[in-house]
Amino acid sequence: MSRDDAVARATALFDGGAFLANLRDKVALRTESQVADQGPALRAYLTDGLGPDLARLGFSSGILDNPDGCHGPFLIAERREDPALPTVLIYGHGDTVQGYPAQWRAGLDPWRVVVEGERWYGRGTADNKGQHLVNLAALEAVAAARGGRLGFNVRLLIETGEEVGSPGLRALCAAQRAALAADLLIASDGPRLSAERPTLFLGSRGGITVDLVVALREGAHHSGNWGGLLRNPGTILANAIACLVDGNGRLLVEGLRPPPIPEGVRAALRGIAPAGGPTDPDIDPDWGEPGLTPAERVFA
Repeated sequence: MSRDDAVARATALFDGGAFLANLRDKVALRTESQVADQGPALRAYLTDGLGPDLARLGFSSGILDNPDGCHGPFLIAERREDPALPTVLIYGHGDTVQGYPAQWRAGLDPWRVVVEGERWYGRGTADNKGQHLVNLAALEAVAAARGGRLGFNVRLLIETGEEVGSPGLRALCAAQRAALAADLLIASDGPRLSAERPTLFLGSRGGITVDLVVALREGAHHSGNWGGLLRNPGTILANAIACLVDGNGRLLVEGLRPPPIPEGVRAALRGIAPAGGPTDPDIDPDWGEPGLTPAERVFA
């Protein structure tokens, strides 16, 4: 079977309505990790929501409690064809931000997918239920085009606490290192340069949350009495940050600067403009590293 056949099968899943029906089922499951006491609902998404899909695709799966003992569980699934074949690890998250139904305009509901032209509305359609369902649909199309085989092994990691900072994710990955080992990671959760253009990122800058605390002394002291006599923690912290990056977003520490963008990447980025939609903000032309186009600044 050809690649074109796999693409045609994947397209048929969309055009025939099968993908939309599956997405509607998943969006209807309220998985608000930012709301207290959502443990049973988050677990149900993994077991009742994704479980049947994964079984149909030949995955073996299990639900693991969160190592922190209080947040949502994790799902690890595997479809193994041959130990000699490469293994792909797919990441996604089943939780969403709060629904806020009162903030949706008339005719829309966070837990119901509504189609208006080319736009699909519903909580989780774009973060992140839609993305990991796209991955599963792609696997289904490839397997169907190849007589039931993918030609590689697949491991799947779905968490249910991404919208509250992924508590327990690092500890779980460390404990399940062998079960998650892979040759390639596909993490379909991130921005697009514009809503109208698909974006494939081949790397990620990542992010680290840091708490900066300036603890000079016990208690608080009124500036009316002690201003000019005691060091101000806020001023010290502001100056520390200003030593790392200036007021125009330019990095001042050489060790924090990324390597130069290769010419091949620059060529690929020519003609690509981030954002540009009716609700997107105007790009600040003088922000960030000098000499880079807006698209290059995204990758710098």
